[in-house]
Amino acid sequence: MKVIGLIGGMSWESTLPYYRLINEEIKVRMGGLHSAKIVLYSVDFHEVERLQHAGDWSAAGTLLADVAQRVEKAGADVLVLCTNTMHKVAAAVESAVRIPLLHIADATGECIRAAGIGTVGLLGTRFTMEQAFYKDRLGQNYGLRIITPGEADCEIVHGIIYEELCLGRVVDRSRSEYRRIMAALVGRGAEAIILGCTEITLLVGPSDATVPLFDTTSIHARKAAEWALRDP
Repeated sequence: MKVIGLIGGMSWESTLPYYRLINEEIKVRMGGLHSAKIVLYSVDFHEVERLQHAGDWSAAGTLLADVAQRVEKAGADVLVLCTNTMHKVAAAVESAVRIPLLHIADATGECIRAAGIGTVGLLGTRFTMEQAFYKDRLGQNYGLRIITPGEADCEIVHGIIYEELCLGRVVDRSRSEYRRIMAALVGRGAEAIILGCTEITLLVGPSDATVPLFDTTSIHARKAAEWALRDP
């Protein structure tokens, strides 16, 4: 079994499910008392969030590249960034280490394509919904058409993530807002919805939408477990 290197803390609320989901998948696949071999480095999200909202992605990339090197030195065979948004700096991370980065958009794109779906709604931070690094990868590599909420709804989705979910707050009114926004995406042609922020599953689940929801946290974590069990 290979060693999975997790870079978490962005936020720690969504890093917890990664550890659980990876170990659950290893148990299913191997049985008995087997569990995953994991190295975890959890960052101070306050530092990362300040760089995100300042638009200083270069500094954010440098920060995570340094963390990736530490994780590699600790013995990891593969890197997993426990966040969607910070894949914005995936290239900086990949260039800093010799081990591969398991990209969350690739794991998600493969899963959606296997389901035969072509048009998907995307929820996430404003950075993930509005910038090209995530949508273009899904479109160019997996042939997906990506639909995002309008500007006002993007701000609502973004604000709920940072002001509530990253702080462990789950608010019924916010769930209703997400349901409304997902329904609007379906009305515009979305055949499924990507929960493209690792905190969103703290708020909504399959019963909150009329189309399939692709939980990037679960998809990414289970892909990591699968990778760890591959033959050399």
